[in-house]
Amino acid sequence: MERQETPVLFLSTADEPDAITEAWARLEEIVGSLQGRKFFGVFGPPDGAYRVCLQVRGDDDAALSGLQSGSIPGGHYLSTTVQGEPPEIYSHIPTRYAELNQVADHDTTRPSIEFYRRRDEIDLLVPVKAR
Repeated sequence: MERQETPVLFLSTADEPDAITEAWARLEEIVGSLQGRKFFGVFGPPDGAYRVCLQVRGDDDAALSGLQSGSIPGGHYLSTTVQGEPPEIYSHIPTRYAELNQVADHDTTRPSIEFYRRRDEIDLLVPVKAR
C-alpha cells in the first residue's frame, strides 16, 4: 500500500511495554476526547524510540498541549490488520510484525506504523523498498 506523509503531534518514549502504556495514557490525558481523532504508534528510525501520535487537525496547538510536532513518512508499506479486544489485542502485535518482516523487503530508513483504526482494530505497517 502507498501512504502519504502524515503530519502528527507526538510524545516520544522508550520502545518498552510499560513506557508505551504510560505514554498513551499521557497522550489521552493531554488530548481529552479521543472521538474523531486518528492515532498512530510509530517506532524505529531515526532513533529507535516509540512515538505515540495523533494526526494534526487545524485547531491543534502543540505548544499549548506539550506535544512535539513531526510527520510520519509516506511511501510503500506492507500491512496487516490485528483485531480483538484490548488489552489482549496488544499482545498479538509483536508476532504479526515478525510475520510481516519475514516477507517484506524492509526499508530500514523509515519507521514501522501502528494505525489505531478503532479500539479493537489496529493496522500494522512495515515500510518496504519501492520496486
